[in-house]
Amino acid sequence: QVQLVESGGGLVQPGGSLRLSCAASGFTFSLYAMNWYRQAPGKERELVASTTSAGGSTKYADSVLGRFTISRDNAKSTVYLQMNSLKPEDTAVYYCNAVSMPMQRTRYWGQGTQVTVSS
Repeated sequence: QVQLVESGGGLVQPGGSLRLSCAASGFTFSLYAMNWYRQAPGKERELVASTTSAGGSTKYADSVLGRFTISRDNAKSTVYLQMNSLKPEDTAVYYCNAVSMPMQRTRYWGQGTQVTVSS
């Protein structure tokens, strides 16, 4: 059974930091590109960060570039999102996503974890 289990969300003050984790099981993690998405109430789900199957390349949304870092540990089948200099507009539910490569035929989603940035 495929599972993506997210953790690390919570309430932080503006300017603070938070580290999200997504633990994968039930598929060959090292063959999948990994992504973090987020969705705020009333807004579309947006792609925040992506990393290739080997972790050699990363991409970021303009809104988080320089503040967020995606990384992965294939030995632990886990992908991370380090979030620094958090802003209130970062408040959203954050979702872990796995995509089979190279044909991108299969996608898996985590349950989401709430991140709230507020004073």
